[in-house]
Amino acid sequence: MSVKEKTKKDQGQSLSKSDYHEILLYNDDINTFDHVIDILIKVCDHSATQAEQCALIVHYKGKCSVKSGTLFDLKPRVKKMIEANLTAEII
Repeated sequence: MSVKEKTKKDQGQSLSKSDYHEILLYNDDINTFDHVIDILIKVCDHSATQAEQCALIVHYKGKCSVKSGTLFDLKPRVKKMIEANLTAEII
């Protein structure tokens, strides 16, 4: 016998694209790669490899989308990133 888990879509509460946002992380001349990688692992639940790749993109391109989700999920994350002296915003 299989068990079917109810999702929000099954419950008639589907999320539209406007309900999803992203955290953009910007390059700066202050933070080290190690600090940025450490914060991405702790705050955004990145793997070490994913955090390293994001840090490199930020360094060379100037910014990178590091996390997507709902505002409810992203607000505390971006707050922690800013408290760690990273330059980030929700778009």
